[in-house]
Amino acid sequence: MHLHDITQPAQGAYTTLADLMALRFPAKQLSITRKSRALSVLAGPNKSNFRARGIDFEEVRNYQPGDDIRTIDWRVTARTGQAHTKLFREERERPVLIVVDQRTGMFFGSSHCFKSVVAAQLAALLGWSALDNGERVGGLVFNEEQHREIRPRRSRKNVLALLSETDHYNHALPLAPDHNAMSFADILSNLRRIARPGSSVFMISDFTGAESPQAREHLFQLAQHTEITAVACSDPMEHELPRAGRYAVTDGNSRSELSTADRAVRQRYSQHRLERDELLAHDLQRLGIPLIQAQTNQSAFSTLQQYYGESRR
Repeated sequence: MHLHDITQPAQGAYTTLADLMALRFPAKQLSITRKSRALSVLAGPNKSNFRARGIDFEEVRNYQPGDDIRTIDWRVTARTGQAHTKLFREERERPVLIVVDQRTGMFFGSSHCFKSVVAAQLAALLGWSALDNGERVGGLVFNEEQHREIRPRRSRKNVLALLSETDHYNHALPLAPDHNAMSFADILSNLRRIARPGSSVFMISDFTGAESPQAREHLFQLAQHTEITAVACSDPMEHELPRAGRYAVTDGNSRSELSTADRAVRQRYSQHRLERDELLAHDLQRLGIPLIQAQTNQSAFSTLQQYYGESRR
């Protein structure tokens, strides 16, 4: 992959750390802390229970009409015989956590680049933009064998650590099949452990495995206390098989031949993908989580620019 025109799709099967570092300059044109109308539309009518920039406890006072009943302090209420509610002060800042999927399923692309490369570029743009906006940046990079946590800090060194780990995981692809592989639910469980209430979480993945009951429950719990934005990476061939013919495909180790001559097979393939995408969109919208679509035939910068590229205040 070599960066030239940032409005053009990336190229290649692997990242380079130099390219991810160079994205610091176009990232200055993005402001991920602002909430655009386009992003609000993606979140749908449902709102999560996420409250402001944090839930640091401040004091207890008498309950007043209009207070959220979920903040009632039942111990004080029982002791005094009068309803009391907890007050929380808003944090002046919030950590930004960037979750980057580098599983073997991301090692796929049909023309320009692989999903794993798009994910890395998106992570770089989001990380640099967050730092430029004065936020503390950390993250979680994972594959099916392991994960690496980077605790949020407001430093260039921390963003570089995140990008270095992403590049390292990227170059480990493809991984050999592992029957004891971590599930998407396992990753969300790890994320719940490190994500502080009030954090802004960007999840960059193809979301394979997000439909499992365990993953749904973890995502529900995360959405209660953090502000999540989902960025789903895909390739055009995952949505629709190419026209009838025989095509050579490879996973980097071996080659096979794909036949798309059967029209019914192509239709079932497209329908199955459509149903999967609709299920993911429904689950996320129910939690008030905006879903940004990123494809390998589109520029990562242009994808984010649609939602974060307007002039700053």
